[in-house]
Amino acid sequence: MEIIVASAVGVLTAGGVYLLLRLRTFPVILGLALLSYAVNVFLFASGRLAIDQSPILSKYGEASYTDPLPQALVLTAIVISFGMTAVLVMIGLASYLEADTDRIDLDDTREGEDA
Repeated sequence: MEIIVASAVGVLTAGGVYLLLRLRTFPVILGLALLSYAVNVFLFASGRLAIDQSPILSKYGEASYTDPLPQALVLTAIVISFGMTAVLVMIGLASYLEADTDRIDLDDTREGEDA
C-alpha cells in the first residue's frame, strides 16, 4: 500500500512540475493544483495508513488508531488550495483579457509598443 501512495505522490509531483514549466497560464494553474494534491496525499499518508481503525482512542486502551491531525491538515489544505486556485484563475483571466494572450514570458514579445 505504501508503494502505491508513494508512487502517486511522485507522479502528481512530476506532472505538477512539468505543467509549471509550460508557457501558458492554464497549465501553470493546473500544475499548482497537482502539486497541492501531491502535498495533500503526502500529509494524509503521514498519519499512518491504517485501515478500519477508529480516529479516537477508546477507553479500553487500544493502541492502534488513526491519527486525526493529518486528516484535519488535509481538509484545511483542500479549502485553502481551492480558494487560491480561484484567485489564480481570476488573475489569469484578467491578464488574458488585458494582454490578449495567455503566454507567460519575461520578454516583451509585442513590437512597436512602448514598455
